[in-house]
Amino acid sequence: MSKTKKNKFIIIGGAIIFCVGLLLAFLLGCGNSTTYKKITGEEAKEIMESGKPYILLDVRVQEQFNAQRIDGAILIPHDEIRELAPEKLPNKKATILIYCRSGRRSGIAAEELAKMGYKKVYDFGGIINWTHGTIGDTISD
Repeated sequence: MSKTKKNKFIIIGGAIIFCVGLLLAFLLGCGNSTTYKKITGEEAKEIMESGKPYILLDVRVQEQFNAQRIDGAILIPHDEIRELAPEKLPNKKATILIYCRSGRRSGIAAEELAKMGYKKVYDFGGIINWTHGTIGDTISD
């Protein structure tokens, strides 16, 4: 075999091995998805009004929750998600709608829940942008 043919064979073989490796990485990664979906407050409201079951999760601190929250919400502060979710959110297939004050902590909590294996996690941002009514009369910073 000539040197040119040998080099082409090595290059083609390497490309095939690389492609197979990428395919395997993709296929193996699909079963371990750690994603959540970012939605609008309007989309969250539609889910709430759909008649299908959901969990409304506030991930702020207790004082903020006490001052103002969306009716029906449960509280798990974002920095306690890993510890409290297994007890308070036992069904990993449940639809979970997450919010905080401005959207930063809800994203952190949503990512953590997705990493923990929760399948239907929706982050709709902050209560400061929620236009559908709340319990309480002020937003606590």
